Amino acid sequence: MSEQQPVQLRVSMAQVDTRVGDLAGNSELVVRWAAKAAEAGAHLVVFPEMTLTGYPPEDLVLRESFAAASEQALVDLGARLAAEGLGDLAVVVGYLAHTEGTGPAPVDATPTDDDRPSDANPRRGAPRNAAALLHGGDVVVRYYKRHLPNYGVFDEARYFVPGTELPVVRLHGVDVALTVCEDLWVEGGPCGVAGEAGVDLVVSPNASPYERAKDDLRLPLVQRRAAEARAAILYCNQVGGQDELVFDGDSMAVSPTGELLARAPQFVEHLLTVDLALDPSSVPERREGRVGPMTVTRHVLSEEAVPAFEARPATIAEPLSDCEEVWRALVLGLKDFIDKNGMPSVVLGMSGGIDSALVAALAVDALGADRVVGVGLPSKWSSEHSLADAEDSAKRLGMHYSVVPIAPMVDAYESSVELSGVAAENLQARVRGTLLMGLSNQHGHLLLATSNKSEVAVGYSTLYGDAAGGFAPIKDVPKTLVWELARWRNAHARDRGETEPIPVNSIEKPPSAELAPGQQDSDSLPSYDELDAVIADYVDRDLGMAQLLERGHDAEVVARVLRLVDAAEFKRRQSAPGTKISLKAFGRDRRLPITNRWRETLPTVREGAQA
Repeated sequence: MSEQQPVQLRVSMAQVDTRVGDLAGNSELVVRWAAKAAEAGAHLVVFPEMTLTGYPPEDLVLRESFAAASEQALVDLGARLAAEGLGDLAVVVGYLAHTEGTGPAPVDATPTDDDRPSDANPRRGAPRNAAALLHGGDVVVRYYKRHLPNYGVFDEARYFVPGTELPVVRLHGVDVALTVCEDLWVEGGPCGVAGEAGVDLVVSPNASPYERAKDDLRLPLVQRRAAEARAAILYCNQVGGQDELVFDGDSMAVSPTGELLARAPQFVEHLLTVDLALDPSSVPERREGRVGPMTVTRHVLSEEAVPAFEARPATIAEPLSDCEEVWRALVLGLKDFIDKNGMPSVVLGMSGGIDSALVAALAVDALGADRVVGVGLPSKWSSEHSLADAEDSAKRLGMHYSVVPIAPMVDAYESSVELSGVAAENLQARVRGTLLMGLSNQHGHLLLATSNKSEVAVGYSTLYGDAAGGFAPIKDVPKTLVWELARWRNAHARDRGETEPIPVNSIEKPPSAELAPGQQDSDSLPSYDELDAVIADYVDRDLGMAQLLERGHDAEVVARVLRLVDAAEFKRRQSAPGTKISLKAFGRDRRLPITNRWRETLPTVREGAQA
């Protein structure tokens, strides 16, 4: 083979939806999608991060029984692939490993050569976020993730020990380096080591959760790492929901010069296949041994290039609009939560308002109308239009719907105990919550909470009332976005010649909890435009009082909103999980102490300083 001739390689990325803890099911998934890759003529297929265990496995990582089962599943998978006639296909798959070590440690804690455990000779002990290349029935190499994210929803420094070696495998004359997820986000990390060592291709299994506009960050990131590695990069991301997280896929292939070669659609399982033509002569030197902070090891599977073949055109998926992207994230997050937990159906309270109408539409899109049950629960303060709008919403969606008046039950409570003001108002919400939980128990439905992020932020959801439920689909959706999504979903239906699922009156009428005569949200809250802007800066961006004022927020509004947000922490700690779509979601993403005396205050001008 002339060094000047380009070397061809057909590669696939299997963007699949795994289940945490389902080693057997995830192994079956790998075999099925590897067969599709082989049928497509691929020489290499890459699966997402921790494919065999699902991601994130959280404290399952700490169980040696689970880690041992993961290691065995990996070995069994290699043998199974060969037995299925897939032994010639190189398969990169993520899993949980245990090796010598005392537990998680910072990546900068570099041990001496004498006491560093060898990645090539693993011994049981410390947990590792690992990827392996399987070929010919064997585990050819194992790679241990170098950079362990410990921010936002990630707790990897709690669980894993960082790797110190970068394995490079020669496959059909192409040098392939293995990395995992966060390794790609770090400048000067394994991609930089790969660039210094000399490789042709970097594969990157990922479990990168969705948040709004994150797909706009990924391509520039992968392009920067391709330039740093001086190699093509395969970025394979998982898809599907896992508790509060949803993964959007968005897998891609990028050339050494940063050209986008292929990109997968979001929120669906997909096999993305691309034909690479790589120039080995562009790599001036191929090194092994110590390179920067890592040790490069080289392994040869096959020197001979594959016979020349006619390259097929690759596909580049069109990006989704912002509202469609969010909608599909919420639908997938809800669907996978229900289906992966084996729940047959859902129930929710229908008030005629925009929040319950939107949640009902999401549920029907996720599960089908026959698996969604709506219940109208009118009190003596419920307006006629609320009842009519709730019924209209259910009819448009084709879902089950019934009405249970709660006024007699509320009257029975009020005749037994004297309640007034907010306590009396919230009693109605708690009666509704009790009835809905009763229906959930009776029929096996999961109760959906319908509170949005704006309400959750300021505590405007009643504990054990409308906050009751096992999953909160719009918990991370601010009220202003609720309206945007409703209008988008109706427009989407019109474009397809379908019935608009959300009543226009539910969108246009002033929002109200209807817990008192003539009550509206604007009686006790600033406008939702103002409220959501402050919440985005205070909650999502962690800005303090001075920074909030510098951004132009009204001082009185800020002070009022911050008091409400801070006082509601105990409520949020008890709230149901809901799909994360923002920079910082309530739950595992934003964690503040309930018992907390710190409060943001207006900045003071020091004596003698100019105002």
